[in-house]
Amino acid sequence: MGKIDGFLTFDRKVSATVPPRERIANYHEFHKALPLKEQQLQGGRCMNCGVPFCQSGYLFGGMVSGCPLHNMIPEWNDLIWKGKWELALRRLLSTNRFPEFTGQVCPAPCEAACTCGLQESSVSIRENEQSIIETAYRNGWIQPTPPPARTGKKVAIVGSGPSGLSAAEWLNKRGHEVTVYERSDRPGGLLMYGIPNMKLDKTVIDRRVRIMEAEGVIFCLNSDVGTAVPSQELLDQYDAVLLSCGASNPRDLPVPGRDAQGVYFAVDYLSSVTKSLLDSDLTDKRAISAGGKSVIVIGGGDTGNDCTATAIRQGCKDIIQLEMMPAPPAIRTVDNAWPSWPRILKVDYGQEEAIALYGQDPRRYQTTVKEFLKDETGHLRGVVISCLAPQKNPDSGRTLMVPTGEEYKLPAELVLIAAGFTGCQSYVAESFGLTPDERGRIQTQDFQTEIPGLFACGDMRRGQSLVVWALREGGDAAAAVDQYLMGYTNL
Repeated sequence: MGKIDGFLTFDRKVSATVPPRERIANYHEFHKALPLKEQQLQGGRCMNCGVPFCQSGYLFGGMVSGCPLHNMIPEWNDLIWKGKWELALRRLLSTNRFPEFTGQVCPAPCEAACTCGLQESSVSIRENEQSIIETAYRNGWIQPTPPPARTGKKVAIVGSGPSGLSAAEWLNKRGHEVTVYERSDRPGGLLMYGIPNMKLDKTVIDRRVRIMEAEGVIFCLNSDVGTAVPSQELLDQYDAVLLSCGASNPRDLPVPGRDAQGVYFAVDYLSSVTKSLLDSDLTDKRAISAGGKSVIVIGGGDTGNDCTATAIRQGCKDIIQLEMMPAPPAIRTVDNAWPSWPRILKVDYGQEEAIALYGQDPRRYQTTVKEFLKDETGHLRGVVISCLAPQKNPDSGRTLMVPTGEEYKLPAELVLIAAGFTGCQSYVAESFGLTPDERGRIQTQDFQTEIPGLFACGDMRRGQSLVVWALREGGDAAAAVDQYLMGYTNL
């Protein structure tokens, strides 16, 4: 939808960013939104294609193409183009209750699948989405709307990350009494402590949580289910319990010297910085510090990039980001055709900042750490780097990265392991009598575990994935819980 020839008439425009050398002075959001009139033109670029792949949300080779939430993107693009912002909001909220999150942290598989992007640049869908929700907040269109009636059913949700928040939102709208248990001191899970403030300002989460509380959702913070809060207590007190604890068990690198002081998991590092920032504006000195240090980040994904950006803001001496896999190509290969997710080389905000500050991309491909070097006091002083090369297993057909024999040393006072996650932290599941599978996931049938009334969703069930998938999981799990409680569901 949109202007019939808008994709030919209007150039793609996205929000401007604060220059890297300026923005690294603080932890503030650094994107400057387009004026609404400009954003309307971006909605007009939607080309009224016959098959809107952008909203499809299906998998190609294990990677999503289009929106997993099935957002009706062409419809609200058209409404933006026509200046009908409130109607666009209603259409957006019908599928995505948290567009203020996805509008900032989603990698936008919708844009990768946009038909307009086949020949020209894709429609700026994510920023259109962000503009809708922020316009709504500015105009007072987002107000607490408690359900008109209650069902009398009580649901406990364990974990307040994106899947837990999504499930709580839908179940509360349905009229169930929802209580969310969160082991941390603030709600949000990964959104709060796993993503730096400059990428997702925490006031955005607080704003949304306050609305949910006004609508009747209860948040119990500092409540660690499985330890301080007995699991059986939840099963006894609630009609249904939904586990949404995420996949927060970090993958380790068990090599010689791993016990050196100065080696941390990325999630612990990022959490410490954000908590110190929120508690005291960093004055309490409780954050793990990269200041003045040579830093090595192990992992080339989003979390590794967030570590790079955070360490730069702390004033690190220099930084290197290790990536096991080969560098992606600059353009799509034949086996990576549209509308599949483009596996091409991208420069994220952290790498952009490193290039501006140090004059080079911090990433070193086909490398890993073979050994951590420590001094006589046990403090980290360097690493031994092992170079890798791809090798295809003739039996399985899988490509493995194997050492070439080439090695070299690098100085380091701080190493951050951002090698992904191996599944959920098992103690919560085990406290309910559940055993995670070999990948750390909870097995379910239509989101219900083997225990009647006990459900699981999100990364805890699916495995490590995107925020948008977690929101989808939470919504689908809410429907399954509602079906169990009421015998039918209209979610």
